[in-house]
Amino acid sequence: MIGLIVLGCCIYAGIGRFADRDRNVVVKGLSEREVMADKVIWPLAYRLAGNDLRSLYSEIERSNAVILEFLTSNGIPEDEITVSPASVTDIQAERYGYNNEDPYRYKAVSVVTVASGKIDLVRSLMTRQGELLKKGVVIAGDDYQFQTVFSFNGLNDIKPEMVAEATKNARATAQKFAEDSGSRIGKIRSASQGQFSITDRDQNTPHIKVVRVVTTIEYSLKD
Repeated sequence: MIGLIVLGCCIYAGIGRFADRDRNVVVKGLSEREVMADKVIWPLAYRLAGNDLRSLYSEIERSNAVILEFLTSNGIPEDEITVSPASVTDIQAERYGYNNEDPYRYKAVSVVTVASGKIDLVRSLMTRQGELLKKGVVIAGDDYQFQTVFSFNGLNDIKPEMVAEATKNARATAQKFAEDSGSRIGKIRSASQGQFSITDRDQNTPHIKVVRVVTTIEYSLKD
């Protein structure tokens, strides 16, 4: 008789644990915030054409000097400026690109790149590119090959706070679910942080980023 009673208690406890094991809720928590970009890559590209290579290279050197003077005189350090070798194409040597009506034999592309953390300064200089035009340097601003890129590299500084916020939001959701079902939440059974994403807030303000993370947490439910 005693053995049957003990066996019955064990079976009852086992059924209870089995039932509790299957009672859980999976919730997601979101953390999102806007941040300013902390790095900008600004390529100033321009194109030239001519029939004399020596004159073309002289014009490239002059144009590069104009751009460098514009940047350094307005607060961009020289170590944040890179002048890439000019790319020169001989149109007559192109098998499929040669056009007898083209008045110029040589075409060149030159790029001066600024890589800086001075976001506000660079943005202000971008609005003043007309000063270069007045000095004979036409920046190719509509070329998709040379687009300005703003980036945010301070994720590690805000990651702990955002994970904590996402976890808190997930727990609040689980708590509400438990209250509505007449239960209470127990321990965390599993958790997944999810990946952080950094995107532009909108296409007009690429220097403002949206950082986002979603955590997935499974809680046990108890009566």
